[in-house]
Amino acid sequence: MSDEISAEAILARIGGRVGHLSLNRPKALHALTLPMVRAMIAALLAWRDDPAVDAVILDHAEGRGFCAGGDIAFLRDSALNDGGVAARQFFYEEYQLNHLILTYDKPIFAFMDGITMGGGVGLAGPSRYRIATEATRLAMPETGIGLFPDVGGGWYLSRLAGRLGRYMALTGARLDGADCLWAGLATHFLPQAALAEAKAALIADPGDAAAILNRLSAVPPPAKIAAQAETIDRLFASDRYEDILAALAADGGEWATTTLATLGHKSPQTCKVALRQLQGSLACADFAANMAMEYRIGSRVLLRPDFAEGVRAVIIDKDHAPKWNPATPEAVTDDLLDAIFAPLPADEEWKPL
Repeated sequence: MSDEISAEAILARIGGRVGHLSLNRPKALHALTLPMVRAMIAALLAWRDDPAVDAVILDHAEGRGFCAGGDIAFLRDSALNDGGVAARQFFYEEYQLNHLILTYDKPIFAFMDGITMGGGVGLAGPSRYRIATEATRLAMPETGIGLFPDVGGGWYLSRLAGRLGRYMALTGARLDGADCLWAGLATHFLPQAALAEAKAALIADPGDAAAILNRLSAVPPPAKIAAQAETIDRLFASDRYEDILAALAADGGEWATTTLATLGHKSPQTCKVALRQLQGSLACADFAANMAMEYRIGSRVLLRPDFAEGVRAVIIDKDHAPKWNPATPEAVTDDLLDAIFAPLPADEEWKPL
C-alpha cells in the first residue's frame, strides 16, 4: 500500500511505524459521511496486515472539534426520500468501522480534542487509548433529534459506573475532559499544548506509548459530574422512563428541576428506546451483538416520525420546538418498542467485517 490514501475528507498517511488518520471536514465539524467511513475502513484493513505499521493515530486535521457525529441532514433526506435505504447503508458500514476499531490488534490512539459527539464517540469509544483535553466536550445528544445513542453507545454507556450512562443517554449531557477521565470514557488527560509533542513521540516510538502519555498527562481540574453522581444514581435508578420523570419531579431541587426541563425537549419515544437499549446491551454476549441490536433499532427509528421532525426543529429550522409523535412517554407502548427492537429478516441483519 502507498503511504497516502486519498479521500476527500480523510487524510491517511504513515509516519514512522504509525498509521495516521485525520478527519478533514472542518466546516462540518468533521461530521462523518459514507466515503469517510469507507476510507477509514480501507486504511485500517491495509495497516492491520502491514508489518511496517505498529499503531494508529486517529485525530482531526484542523478546527475546533474531533467529530460532531454523522451527517444528520443526509440521514434525514434518505429517510424522507428513499425509504432510509442510503441511511441504513451508512449505519451498516459505520458500525462495521466501530467494530473494526474495537477488535483491532494494534493500538489505536484517539485524540478527543474538542467536540466529540455521536459518531465521534463511535470512533473514540472503541479505541484502546482515548485522550481528552481541556477542550473536550463529549456527548450522545441523539434523543434531542429523535434518534438514540448508537455507534456502540449502548455498550459504553450501560457499563459506566452507577446510572451515569442512563443520564447521558436521556439528557445528552456534555462531559468535559476531566469528566471523561473520571468516568472512564478517556484513558488520559493531556493539555492541548502537549498534543503535537505526544503525536510526534508516538510516531517516533509507538512501543513506548504508555510512558509517553503518562509523561505528558496533566492533572485535570475536579470532575464536575462527580458532584452529581449520587443524585444521578438516585433519580435515574429506574429503567422505566416514567419513573425517572416522577423521581425528578418529586425531588424538586434545582438540579432535578433543570434536568426535568431538559428531558421535556427530548423525544419520548427515543428516550424509552435508549433505556431499553442500555438494559439490553448488558445482556449482549459481545460488541458485535450490541451493534446488531443497534442496527435493528436504527433501521426502524430512522423511519419513525420523530427523526425527521427532530432534525427539522434542531438543525434545519432551528425553532427548537419539535412536535413529537407519540407526544408523551405514556403513549410510547411496549408493542411499539418491541417492533423497533425486533430482529430483521436474516439477509438484512448487521454483520461485522
